[in-house]
Amino acid sequence: MRLTVEHLEGTEFQKSRAFSPGIVTSGGRMVWLSGQTATQDLDGRDISWDFEAQVRTCYALIDRTLKRAGGSLASLVWTTTYILDPRHGDGLVKLRAEHFPDGKYPCSALLTVSGFARPGILVEIQGIAVVP
Repeated sequence: MRLTVEHLEGTEFQKSRAFSPGIVTSGGRMVWLSGQTATQDLDGRDISWDFEAQVRTCYALIDRTLKRAGGSLASLVWTTTYILDPRHGDGLVKLRAEHFPDGKYPCSALLTVSGFARPGILVEIQGIAVVP
């Protein structure tokens, strides 16, 4: 069976917040992604307490995992993002939009938490993808 993915059209608000209201898939395989955090970027540099660098690294790690499964970030249909500070919410939306330039965003939830497993972590992103 061939993989099909249909992103349901979002409202202007949903588009402005870089998420889809729903995605319909058929065929393919589901990939359940563990939450990604990062206090070092892919080159080993310390990014503790650097929200933007952590988000970019989390997406890079997710993309790396999805490529191993035959997909890419474009394969994401759901993300749950946890942030330490609600003031990072708007920044997260801008960064998420950069990673999905075609406007086909995953469905998502954004939650603020009181802490993470290690000091210096500001964000954790987990997801579900569908790959061929």
